[in-house]
Amino acid sequence: MLRFSALSLICVSLLSACSGYAPPANLKDLTQAQLVAQMGPPDKQRQLASGTRLEFPRGPMGHHTWFVDLGPDGRVIKTEQVLTEENFARITPGLSQQEVRDMLGRASHIQGLGRSRGEVWSYRYENHFCQWFQVEISQELQVRSTGYGEPPECARDRDIIIP
Repeated sequence: MLRFSALSLICVSLLSACSGYAPPANLKDLTQAQLVAQMGPPDKQRQLASGTRLEFPRGPMGHHTWFVDLGPDGRVIKTEQVLTEENFARITPGLSQQEVRDMLGRASHIQGLGRSRGEVWSYRYENHFCQWFQVEISQELQVRSTGYGEPPECARDRDIIIP
């Protein structure tokens, strides 16, 4: 009975932890205060010509990033999950580091390149393969290249040998 109670408590805890993962289904016309009460504080808030954008990176190891746009009246007008193949295709050499951040949000992982050549920003996202999207940022803070790589957790899983 003690094991069942402990298991039940763990399951309830996990379910409640997932409640703020994605935006609620009906966000239209919520105020910023109501949105933050439901989703928690945003990772970043930025001003747009049409209002304000709030960024909410979510998910296990950052597989989703939600942008929620508020109109001039401070109410939700648009919600978008931005870690998609369509958005990755928009990231091209020559874009600025800030333009990448504005299109995709915060990277899941940032790694410096040797000899101070810049950084690689890696974005985990939901896909059928164990891969992440990567953006190489030069010392001049511009996109040098993009591509797909294998996250460390996939390499570990691949290297496990089952007898």
